[in-house]
Amino acid sequence: MTRPHLLFVYNADGGPLNALKDLWHKTVSPATYDCQLCAVTYGPLGMRREWRDFVRTLPASVTFLHRDELAAQHGVQGVPLPAAFVLDGAQVCPWLSAAQIREARTLDDLMSLVRASLLTTGPTAGPTLQPDAAARPA
Repeated sequence: MTRPHLLFVYNADGGPLNALKDLWHKTVSPATYDCQLCAVTYGPLGMRREWRDFVRTLPASVTFLHRDELAAQHGVQGVPLPAAFVLDGAQVCPWLSAAQIREARTLDDLMSLVRASLLTTGPTAGPTLQPDAAARPA
């Protein structure tokens, strides 16, 4: 049996300039920052060690993507983010919704959500998201 593959997708674009902009936004106005996944898993110096260690213990392969990378690599756009998905072959299937992740106000809340979701539903492939043909790489 192969390990499931989880995709955690930030509600932010990738790249060094975007990372600086996000760090500034989280610092100056955390209440208006749009990515709860970023807010609880990253500090000023990078990914929080506790989260990194937690992810390594999960019974799944884990990839982190930014919203622009989700669109470029999997053709998925217009999905509320941040969110987590199961990658089943080329299919991207919802696993943790943006609403669920936004409710995780602390890192402990997020880790509890992931643990509970693994126990109750597991990272199983469900309905797939339809790729946006315009976003698919050629």
